[in-house]
Amino acid sequence: MEVDCNQCDSPKTTFEDTIDAADVKDMRLEAEAVVNDVLFAVADMHVSKILQNAVDVAYINVEIKEGNRYCLELTEAGLRVVGYTFDQVDESTIAHYHETVYSLLDSLSPAYREAFGNALLQRLERLKQNGQ
Repeated sequence: MEVDCNQCDSPKTTFEDTIDAADVKDMRLEAEAVVNDVLFAVADMHVSKILQNAVDVAYINVEIKEGNRYCLELTEAGLRVVGYTFDQVDESTIAHYHETVYSLLDSLSPAYREAFGNALLQRLERLKQNGQ
């Protein structure tokens, strides 16, 4: 039996080697996209300029239409409330992760639900008027 020694001598591939850098999401960019996507349905929303944002975590401040303020944490796990005022993380806050900003805001704000529904209806009306 013949064995190809070139295969035996090849270095082992580590888990880190299999991760393509292009596949890793930059949470700072994701946070900006989240803000831009739902700004129409909240009173105020912006990426924190005070808390330390990084590739793996970003913080978003949001004031819902009802007037409540939250600090949100965005990671690969999703979004969660980490504080009840802008730019503050309360380590004692226990909140579950939401896969989307829509789900999180839907749980916090009836006015968000209404604004989102109205925006959807307006888009459907425009499509109908354009004959699509």
